[in-house]
Amino acid sequence: MTPRLPASRHVRNVLLLLLLVLFTASGCARLKGMFKDKDALEGQPVEEIYAKGQKQMHGGNWDGAVTTYKRLVAQYPYGAYTEQALMETAYAQYKSGNNEEAISSIDRFIRTYPTHRNIAYMYYLRGLVNSNRDTVFLQKVWKLDASRRDLATPMQGYNDLNTVATRYPNSRYAADARQRMVALRNMFSRHDMEVGLYYLRRGANVSAVERAKYLLETYPQSEYQNDAVALLAEAYTRLGNDALAADAKRVLQQNEPQHPYLTGDWPDYPWTVRKLNPFAGEKSALDNEKK
Repeated sequence: MTPRLPASRHVRNVLLLLLLVLFTASGCARLKGMFKDKDALEGQPVEEIYAKGQKQMHGGNWDGAVTTYKRLVAQYPYGAYTEQALMETAYAQYKSGNNEEAISSIDRFIRTYPTHRNIAYMYYLRGLVNSNRDTVFLQKVWKLDASRRDLATPMQGYNDLNTVATRYPNSRYAADARQRMVALRNMFSRHDMEVGLYYLRRGANVSAVERAKYLLETYPQSEYQNDAVALLAEAYTRLGNDALAADAKRVLQQNEPQHPYLTGDWPDYPWTVRKLNPFAGEKSALDNEKK
């Protein structure tokens, strides 16, 4: 048999065990206090947390604002301040260049508050983000042509802005959305012109005709509509279809009598050697036309 401890010794051991537990708990609390984030804003009124986020926004501290607003939402998941904080979070993410996170925040807001009074702004903001989503540092520095990049996200941006213009025509964002849509349409039409000129240069004249027709049908009144007519005239001439070439030339003379095609100076492709210079930037016949 295991010998029993004296009663007094047993009590003493229990007391020591209790003291050990108390000291351990106290030590953990102190350690937790030492490593606790002083900026966690726990327990502060929602108005004060929101005001801090606003101050960070006004100072251009976008990442700090995002952190503050997220903490506000975590502590106060419902209410007007929370809804505003969610919108401000998306805007701060957009301004800081975190486009993927901004889109995620916007989509979450739209799903959660589809009838919110500021829903038009969220579609507008998503249009801004998507319109610039693929803009990278090198494009800004070397002035690379955005129309030569993947147009999937700018097209989504166009659709977002179109939602604002058509579904919320009386909102304060509708007019600017329409202006941005014009700029995007010009970028899309330039892309099709670049493709058409590529076909023309490679002797794919039928493909050049089809691309010019597509541009005129899809983006009427765009900045490059007269170039598309010139492309038709040149491609038809190379195909030997003099009647259609003459029709296209006549339309071009009516709409833009100073177009360089009418003087035989179009398309003026860039010098091939230029491509060997990695710092020369991108140029096309459309750029030479505007010199």
